[in-house]
Amino acid sequence: MARVTVEDCIDKVENRFELVLLASHRARLISQGAPITVDRDNDKNPVVALREIADEALSPGDLKEDLIHSLQKHVEVDEPEPDAAALAQTDAAAFAEAAEEEDQPEALTFDRMSEEELLAGIEGLVPPEKSDDY
Repeated sequence: MARVTVEDCIDKVENRFELVLLASHRARLISQGAPITVDRDNDKNPVVALREIADEALSPGDLKEDLIHSLQKHVEVDEPEPDAAALAQTDAAAFAEAAEEEDQPEALTFDRMSEEELLAGIEGLVPPEKSDDY
């Protein structure tokens, strides 16, 4: 592997598998046009990525976060929480509305049906046709 070996990088990234993942991700970024932070010296992208990791030009933690972010299909956006004063005002307004609604009796309406109307409705139902399939 040219001038850079895994041993040069292993003290920066302890796990060899993780090193391979990070270096390959960085090599893909370089091939997509990301600027490199070390001299190329006519090296290919994987070697440049390993040299960047060995020279600590890039933080392995940042590379890992970028790799995780690139693999996510759904990225959650952290929205700022409302400040306490605004939250207290909206809670007070909601509490006042609820108190007003409790003071007023609700007008419940039901459809009333007598027993005769119910029986007439049941007698008017037509049973389903019977077939030989059942």
